[in-house]
Amino acid sequence: MADKKLKIGIVGCGGIMKWAHLPAYSHVDNVEIVALCDIVEGRCEEVQAYAKNEVGTDVLANAKCYTQFDEFIMNPDIEAIDICVPNYLHAPFAIKALELGKHVFCEKPDSVSVEKALEMKAASEKAGKVLMIMRNNRHVATSKKLKALADAGEFGDIYAGRCGWIRRRGIPGKGGWFTTKEQSGGGPLIDLGVHMIDLSMYLMGNPTPVAVSGSIFTKFADDDAQASSEHAAFGETQADGTFDVEDLAMGFIKFDNGACLQIEFSWASNIEEYDLNFVELRGSKAGVKWQQSGTTCKVLSEVYGKLIDVDMTGEGYMTGHEGNLRHFLDVVLNGAKPDFVPQQGVNMIKILSAIYESAKTGKEVSLVD
Repeated sequence: MADKKLKIGIVGCGGIMKWAHLPAYSHVDNVEIVALCDIVEGRCEEVQAYAKNEVGTDVLANAKCYTQFDEFIMNPDIEAIDICVPNYLHAPFAIKALELGKHVFCEKPDSVSVEKALEMKAASEKAGKVLMIMRNNRHVATSKKLKALADAGEFGDIYAGRCGWIRRRGIPGKGGWFTTKEQSGGGPLIDLGVHMIDLSMYLMGNPTPVAVSGSIFTKFADDDAQASSEHAAFGETQADGTFDVEDLAMGFIKFDNGACLQIEFSWASNIEEYDLNFVELRGSKAGVKWQQSGTTCKVLSEVYGKLIDVDMTGEGYMTGHEGNLRHFLDVVLNGAKPDFVPQQGVNMIKILSAIYESAKTGKEVSLVD
């Protein structure tokens, strides 16, 4: 069983596949990429050349190339698909694959609506196949250390926290699908918020959200100061395109166990930090400070009446994308217990959707049925 390779087809050969998924696959030996699909003619072949010449791997060399998903998904060799396409296509592609008996690994966010997230969950359950959404920040070394400590009760009752991903300038693919609500579902809240909200909740023991409130702002749709940002390379910038999403979101989440979480996410905001992601949690025994994708991590505690900061950063760093992919393969091939289940994805989209609703109505939104 351990020597078996999972035959995967990848749909979407843009930035996230090229810069995050491809390097992960180049380090994994129990997978075979049998097919690639991208609507842009020639892009699959381009990424095959990039993999060989720039990454130094032949992992894509034998993959069959497609430009139409309906043709790609019918390839009988595909046992699982990896979805790296714009957000609005996550649900329909995942559901179709599950209905055909294929496992699904999908980029975040889970979907652009609660209804679609529930449909994905139902399709997975009916098919008896694995549905896993990218939660890469769970899988960096520091996060795994913190999770083990949290599960052992070392932090006590984690009752409050704050998290965020804030940029001075860093709008991805301005004018393209990232900034078009119909295709993305929103701005930095749905793009960056999934990462840090999920890691916070994961370390807190995945409490159930019961109410949220929030505000969103769009102040930089006509600003060009971010043109040189590395984040602009994600997606395709269109000079005369659409920008109908927020560039800053703030909010507050309440959970069923009484805990709460403050959130802040921005693509553009006049702040000192160029690009900072962070999770800070308060426990009755100790607190946590995690930032910059886990490269900085501290446990904040007290021993014998003295306050101490314990540096948790150490060796053994693996990119979260690679760690998450390895976990997916372990679940499918070896029956490992998944650290992500679709209901967690449903809860995430409920939170994000309710924050947008709260921003629209100016009122707190209950998530209790």
